[in-house]
Amino acid sequence: MNPGQAGRQDPPTYTLCGPDGKPYPSSTPGTLGGHRRGRLYGRLDCPSALRAVARGPYATHRVFFPDEATAIAAGHRPCAVCLPAQYARWKADPESTGTP
Repeated sequence: MNPGQAGRQDPPTYTLCGPDGKPYPSSTPGTLGGHRRGRLYGRLDCPSALRAVARGPYATHRVFFPDEATAIAAGHRPCAVCLPAQYARWKADPESTGTP
């Protein structure tokens, strides 16, 4: 080990979901969480998602997005609980996000 490298740690790597729905590594964490099967996305502190994660199997289908545009491009819709304004817009025009 080089003396200048003592105590140096590699930055954490996060797995995010891209616009094509495929995972990719990132050095920055996602800003939104989602559910692969439910095809929805929301804030990381969403009370509904946190309850689902605490119950169990939800976490195995959890995905993370760098931003809202990527979540929409991947075919996810906004969460009605933590993103009510975005959800209302989606509900009024589901085709605007490309999801039914």
